[in-house]
Amino acid sequence: MIRDLTRRGVRKGGDRARAGLGHLADRIIDLAPRVPVRDLATLRRQFPGLGPEELADKLVAGAATATATVGAGIGAAAMLPVPPAMPAELAAEITGVAAIELKLIAELHEVYGARPPGNLKQRSTAYLNAWSDERGIDVTKPSTLSTAMNGHVKRQLRQQIMKRMVRNLPNLMPFLVGATVGAVMNRRDTRRLAARVREDLRRTQVPWEALDGLPDLERPADALEIGERPENPSHRGGDGR
Repeated sequence: MIRDLTRRGVRKGGDRARAGLGHLADRIIDLAPRVPVRDLATLRRQFPGLGPEELADKLVAGAATATATVGAGIGAAAMLPVPPAMPAELAAEITGVAAIELKLIAELHEVYGARPPGNLKQRSTAYLNAWSDERGIDVTKPSTLSTAMNGHVKRQLRQQIMKRMVRNLPNLMPFLVGATVGAVMNRRDTRRLAARVREDLRRTQVPWEALDGLPDLERPADALEIGERPENPSHRGGDGR
């Protein structure tokens, strides 16, 4: 009897966890097209005199600092006697880190001359795949690109994102360990993600002089302000940069 009750409790807990992860995966899929991405021309204007590797280093350093700030924020909240709306806060932190890392991945593809083809939504889907797989996109192999967000691709992508979150769950919950450690963990993981993506992109890197005719990137109509937390349905407030 007790064993059966325990089994049922574990099953219910697992179902709730899967449902929560599924909700977060859907939120990240919905947020991806709203992540503002600077194109190569804009990045070169903002960081004059830098070559591709130096520019990529700057982008990684900025993103690592941003995700570390997210980790410190939730870690500090957990030090309060009563954590304020912890599940909503945790969801906001996970989607916040995802938005920062998606922006980083997209801009690294710009730096290495590997912008995937298609419109804003199609590129967002490609970057979501890159983020969930922790790999760079090989634009020289169009057959490997998943850019059409149909029902099958969305289900597949949802599963990939959930696996990614499960794999990194200890690192996405800095509230368990406090502000300082949370910041260190997020910074480390963002740098590790960037190193894997850059290693792939270097294999198909296109010299900047061959990219002079590259069209400007369109800005999303409802772009996130990366740095604050994306709005959480149960935690209304402004979108974030």
